[in-house]
Amino acid sequence: MTTHTGPFRPDHHTAYSDPGPWSDLLAAVEPTVEAVSAAVRNVIVHYREEQTVLPEDTRGDIHGRWIERTLERDQQRHGTPLTQRRELTERVQGCCRDHTLLACAVLREHGIAARGRVGFSRYFQPDFCHDHVVVEAQFEGPGGRWVRFDTELTGSLGNLASPTDMPVGPDSPFPTAGEVWRSWRAGEIDAGLYGVAPGLPARGPWLIQNYVLRDLAHRFGDELLLWDVWGAMVGPGDPLSPEVLELTDEVAELIAQADAGQDGAEDRLATLYATREGLRPGLSVLRFDPLLPQSRPVGEDLDLTVA
Repeated sequence: MTTHTGPFRPDHHTAYSDPGPWSDLLAAVEPTVEAVSAAVRNVIVHYREEQTVLPEDTRGDIHGRWIERTLERDQQRHGTPLTQRRELTERVQGCCRDHTLLACAVLREHGIAARGRVGFSRYFQPDFCHDHVVVEAQFEGPGGRWVRFDTELTGSLGNLASPTDMPVGPDSPFPTAGEVWRSWRAGEIDAGLYGVAPGLPARGPWLIQNYVLRDLAHRFGDELLLWDVWGAMVGPGDPLSPEVLELTDEVAELIAQADAGQDGAEDRLATLYATREGLRPGLSVLRFDPLLPQSRPVGEDLDLTVA
């Protein structure tokens, strides 16, 4: 499977999921929820969850945006199929975005439409909703149902009965960022309970707003890091101006319509993403380092051209 050169198609590789010379590694993984999830967990370890035991010298793994880079690092350390067990401390450090992107890469390599969904988990803790990224895939082919699954879990957790076919909707264990935004705008939730972690300041309306735009970007193949910031995203303490509220409302509404399968909604969403200033990343973003206590933005050039 090669990188698609026209409008984004979720059954083709993006610049981020393209494996480069490592396509055989992806093709060797069985394209099922269980097999893909197991391989993903075997290759990538969550940098924050296992931070106390992971080596300092591989911390930089977390900034590797491209699956080709992830696979290159993995093969330098192991040189074996992705299903052959790796020791936890020798895996590539990453997070839910990386688990999801690798899963999408495997499925796209098999011609299966797959995309990441950015939102918030209600099942890791009963009193806090963590930012999270999960997979949606069309195993039944074009026009089939999108199956949502969490690659990081092996069984039920909290109010999530099964990670392999997750319920959808604003009241589900995993609402998308747009659904959370709309619930907040309706006065139905406390936005302060939605963020990175209970002990961290990255939470609340500004973060939810960022994640609405991030979910939009991932939907159309710009699968950036969770600490990349661009365009119309607001920062901590920045006011949510009427213009920001209106734009985010429009995006969240169109995503909801597209998810519901309304006629023309996906095309309208794609047009909005392509034409509205501030929604798409440019050739550079601000990258934050989540491992630094006082995270400073770093300007970093990105090549977003789909080769």
